[in-house]
Amino acid sequence: MLKIGLTGGIGSGKSTAASRLQQLGATIIDADHVAREIVEPGQPALAELVEAFDGILNQDGSLNRAELARQAFATPEATEKLNSITHPRIRQRTQQLFAEAEASGVEVVVYDMPLLIENGEYRHMDHVLVVDAPDDVRVERLVNYRGLEESDARRRIAVQIDRDTRLQAADTVLDNGGDRETLIAQVDTFWETISR
Repeated sequence: MLKIGLTGGIGSGKSTAASRLQQLGATIIDADHVAREIVEPGQPALAELVEAFDGILNQDGSLNRAELARQAFATPEATEKLNSITHPRIRQRTQQLFAEAEASGVEVVVYDMPLLIENGEYRHMDHVLVVDAPDDVRVERLVNYRGLEESDARRRIAVQIDRDTRLQAADTVLDNGGDRETLIAQVDTFWETISR
C-alpha cells in the first residue's frame, strides 16, 4: 500500500487536490475529520479537555470549538495542553485507519493533513505531495471563498510553517498559482505517475 502525505498551506488548494485524488481511486484519511471525531460526545479526549479547560461545552454536550480555541491558543502552555490531549489520539485513530485500509486491500492512501510537515508525520509517508500557491493568491482565495478579512487571512498564513520548509519536505509539488483546472490536470498527471 502506497502512503501519500498531502499537505499545503491554508488556501493552497489542498482540499481540491484531495477530492480529485479520491475521484481517481485513492482512499483519503482526513486529519481534520479525525480531529473532530476524537472530540465527539462520549469520547475520552472530550472528557479530558473538559477537565483541562473551563466552559468549553455547548448545552447539548458537544464541544464549543470557538471557546476551546480561544483558551487553548491564549498561551503556549495552553496550546501544549491541548496538543498533549488530542495529538496522541489523532495519531492512534489515524494508525487504525491506515491498518483498516491495508487490511481491505487498498492500494493508495492519501493522508490529508495540514500540519504534516510541522508534526513530522511526513517521515512516515512513502511520498509527500505539497500543493503550493503564492501567498497573495492564497489571501485572495481566503477572502473571496471563505469570507475572511484580508488581515485575518494574512495572519493565518503567517502562523503556518514557512513555504520553503514545506517545499523542501516535498517529493512532488503541485503549483496551484493558477486556476482549478490546471491543478486538476497536475493531480491527474501525478496519479498516472504513481499508478504505473
